Amino acid sequence: MELDIENLRKLCADDKIRWSRHALKRFRERRISIDDFEKCIMSGKIIRQYPDDRPAPSCLMLGWITSATALHIVVGCDNEYLYAITANYPDTDEWESDMETRKEK
Repeated sequence: MELDIENLRKLCADDKIRWSRHALKRFRERRISIDDFEKCIMSGKIIRQYPDDRPAPSCLMLGWITSATALHIVVGCDNEYLYAITANYPDTDEWESDMETRKEK
């Protein structure tokens, strides 16, 4: 099942987010705020779908925190809750300037 951006936004707006220990640890290590995570969901877009992930389908999202700062987040969703899996600032050595396309190796 592919995830729908509008459903993810509704769950986020309704504060139906479950936080994994891993996600919270990465947020602290990488100085990513909960507000930036939510901004990524509310104004970002899905750039990869992982429909076969378990226990729930997940996706990689891209959001722009500022005009020059991109954020990647991975979230899962079971249509009842949004699951925060991880987040990072994409590495310009690995991603094209659009931050959606991986560079060829």
